Amino acid sequence: MVTEISLSDVRGLIGMETGLSDWITVDQTMIDAFAGATDDHQFIHVDPERAAAESPFGGTIAHGFLTLSLLSAMNYNCLPKVREQTMGINYGFDRVRFMTPVRSGARVRGRFLLCDARFRGGGMLMTTYDVTIEIENEKKPALMAKWITIIQFDPKDRPEDA
Repeated sequence: MVTEISLSDVRGLIGMETGLSDWITVDQTMIDAFAGATDDHQFIHVDPERAAAESPFGGTIAHGFLTLSLLSAMNYNCLPKVREQTMGINYGFDRVRFMTPVRSGARVRGRFLLCDARFRGGGMLMTTYDVTIEIENEKKPALMAKWITIIQFDPKDRPEDA
């Protein structure tokens, strides 16, 4: 994978897989910390004994929003850095689907396919990714989403053909 690219190269990557992150272990400590941060203490997330006895998952599972939030770390881990970028902005999601629960102790990774890149104004490039979070040794992914981000840059660095 390319680790750094120029702003003028981004649009040439449309339709290509631009990143595959390292694996991240989603353990009970991470799940409990997320529960504390979001005040979501549903037993399927924080009570291993009860979740094993009463849920169809055989134990605790990560919050869907925890899994989604890992995209930021996955992004930084594997997407090429744009040399001219001064800041990155999370613009949001057009679609998010939680496909398979992530069991405590599972490893997940992100797969990024660049579907669009459009210049906006003098100093912004809006990028849209089809992202998938895969679970190690599972056929179905944890989630699939269409993620929109903005690369901010100094307008003097805008490619002439943009």
